Amino acid sequence: MKTLNIGLIGFGTIGSGVVKVLEEKKNELQQKTNCEFRIRAIADKDISSPRCVRVSKDVLTKDVHKILDDPEIDVVIELIGGIHPAKEFIINALKNKKDVITANKALLAEHGEELFKIAAENEREILFEASVCGGIPVIKTLRQNLFADKIESLSGIVNGTSNYILSKMEENDWEFEEALAQAKREGIAEADASLDTQGLDSRHKIVILARLIFNANIKLEDIFYQGIENIKLEDLRYAREFGYTIKLLAIAKSFKEGTGGVYVYPALISEKHLLSKVKGAFNALSLRGDVVGELFFYGKGAGMLPTASAVISDLAQIPTPHASRHTLIPLRAQAGTGTPHTQKTKLKIKKIDELEKSYYIRFLAVDQPGVLAAIAKILGEQGVSIASVVQKERKEKEIVPIVMMTHYAKEKSVQKALAEIDKLPIVKERLVVRIEE
Repeated sequence: MKTLNIGLIGFGTIGSGVVKVLEEKKNELQQKTNCEFRIRAIADKDISSPRCVRVSKDVLTKDVHKILDDPEIDVVIELIGGIHPAKEFIINALKNKKDVITANKALLAEHGEELFKIAAENEREILFEASVCGGIPVIKTLRQNLFADKIESLSGIVNGTSNYILSKMEENDWEFEEALAQAKREGIAEADASLDTQGLDSRHKIVILARLIFNANIKLEDIFYQGIENIKLEDLRYAREFGYTIKLLAIAKSFKEGTGGVYVYPALISEKHLLSKVKGAFNALSLRGDVVGELFFYGKGAGMLPTASAVISDLAQIPTPHASRHTLIPLRAQAGTGTPHTQKTKLKIKKIDELEKSYYIRFLAVDQPGVLAAIAKILGEQGVSIASVVQKERKEKEIVPIVMMTHYAKEKSVQKALAEIDKLPIVKERLVVRIEE
């Protein structure tokens, strides 16, 4: 029986979940891998609070260097999150010839290229299944299972908090603020939920996936993102009338050769599509490969046990001491994240204003003759054609909602038209949401 000695940095919810599963499934994991996964040390600032699992006091320490500098430790699991000091801990571990497993999406999104370069220089691995979509095995699917495929598109719900809020708004006729408050009460949303609701968390995750899909170094700042804070209950109602629902999507698409698109934004999607059925805090991904065709993944995107499951699946991929460093399949994905197995692709990221889509637009306008004609005239001057329009009942005194669905139009043209419409004193508010076919 081989032994893999583990150093765990971070003994919070996820860390304690990893230890719990390793203890409870010890025999089963040994049978599957012919390897004993042994927790040699656990480092955390707090080593006295009770956890969901008991461990010997001998393995607990506040000194992370007892892990990083221990030559007997083979793999370091980093579960503290954030950029610093997690980045420094990982670099130290790699330079000390230890493999690394991390769930740190923000760190990988912002500094992944640097970290994977250091890993390659030291002939170590960084595994990160838990960084995106919790227990859904999308990273391994992209790294190993779809080797024959060119990924043509991936669209997904990768932030459970935002999906929970939109679901509760739709189910309970709540406004955004009510649904957010409920998410906080249930522990689904943080006290400051802006990372989730503004699309920043989804942007971190889609850049990790896009690097795998395109085998390219994609910079976080190149990715357009938009959150759900401006979506109102009435928008969900109007979308339903047209046969759509609204979801916060993370999107990566291949266009012509050498060009790709990576975006995060709320979108109208057909009620017939599987993504529209994803409710609550669940995640889902719709993927299309040129060989495999359509694939759909669904599951819990966060939480102690789903994330622990992903971490332990990575553990099973780590070569045991004296094993060949080629135990891991050196596929294109590792090149896309910094290791030197294959050459990375040069990719031009298509800007959001280069897209051509259909749009849902809601205006709140003064109830007087000629309003609709004035709005339609400006849209028409920019080449934006209206597919359908509904003027709803009065919202307030002398203010009416006007809801439009456009034909395919260039994003740049739509934004130019809206900038002109914003100057009209008769228009008091407006919202535009892209339609994802």
